[in-house]
Amino acid sequence: MDGSIVLRGSQRKWLLQMYRKEPNPDVRLRAHVILLLADGLAWAMIAQVLFCSTATIARWKDRFECDGIEALLKENRGRPEVACGPMRIWAGMVVRWTLKFTPAFFGLIRSRWSCEALVLVLLENYRVSVSRETVRRWLAQEQIVWRRPRPVLGPKDPQRTRKLRELREFLHALPPDELAVFEDEVDVNSNPKIGCMWMRKGKQSKVITPGTNEKKYIAGSLDWRTGKLVATAGPQRNGKLFVEHLDELRRRYRHYHVIHVVCDNARFHTAKGCKLVKQYLQQWGHRIVLHYLPNYSPDANPIERVWWRMHERVTRNHRCEDLHELMDLVFRWLAEQKTFNTECRFYTTAASP
Repeated sequence: MDGSIVLRGSQRKWLLQMYRKEPNPDVRLRAHVILLLADGLAWAMIAQVLFCSTATIARWKDRFECDGIEALLKENRGRPEVACGPMRIWAGMVVRWTLKFTPAFFGLIRSRWSCEALVLVLLENYRVSVSRETVRRWLAQEQIVWRRPRPVLGPKDPQRTRKLRELREFLHALPPDELAVFEDEVDVNSNPKIGCMWMRKGKQSKVITPGTNEKKYIAGSLDWRTGKLVATAGPQRNGKLFVEHLDELRRRYRHYHVIHVVCDNARFHTAKGCKLVKQYLQQWGHRIVLHYLPNYSPDANPIERVWWRMHERVTRNHRCEDLHELMDLVFRWLAEQKTFNTECRFYTTAASP
């Protein structure tokens, strides 16, 4: 085999630079092959020294002679896989199955697709034999990645559009001497919620958990006009916490004639479902008026974004030793924020006419 390659001075200098400093080991190997060929070494000796095959030497010799040094930088090691003919059709089918169907559609007792499951369907249903690595490459070529999905509520309130429209009209017509707040509860756990954080590659950081999880709940109301938050803590998420929070709103906003509280349809938020709420409204119903969001509509409550931010900034990966320390940290963060944004895609700003 003819291994003669003639290098110009600039080419040799560039190849030596690539061999010594290029971070990609594949590129370093290619440069090394060309340098040894230019020095007249036998192919068998190069293959033995570099632990590669003569086919590899021939491939990079031909590419160097055709396209020069740029070919060593651009080409991937080995032959590129090209799905053609029937295989291209099956690759498209696999992508469609992954995005549109579940394994149960094909009779498999699985909730999620894996490369093995796709290989099994191809083989048993269509007599097409491919490896799981081939399936993995098909998915990668179509930008299909393995990621955590976003949970969304399936059920919808049939009256959702009408209820939201009425709520918008009510907020826009709110008199100056009346107040509207969006209310909801959130749980705070001594066991930290786990989230992404910076760490060295290959070394997973640790978040210490107390083992025995303790909980407290916060009932909060977001002022529709100003974005100020009023929060009340309690040991349980129930009617007692809700009534205590309503009473705090009543005392905090004494200068308003009526306080309108917009909340979800939890049973303990209603007079029909909770005796404590019924008794409280019988006494203070002239000051506190409850309004209800459509069923299954947490996205229509602006205070949900406050709780999300609180978890992201404070409770996720927290290092507090106990629940008391964590609750102090949560209320300090809420106090520092002063106001929150009440805008969302369902309502215009409080200042809108």
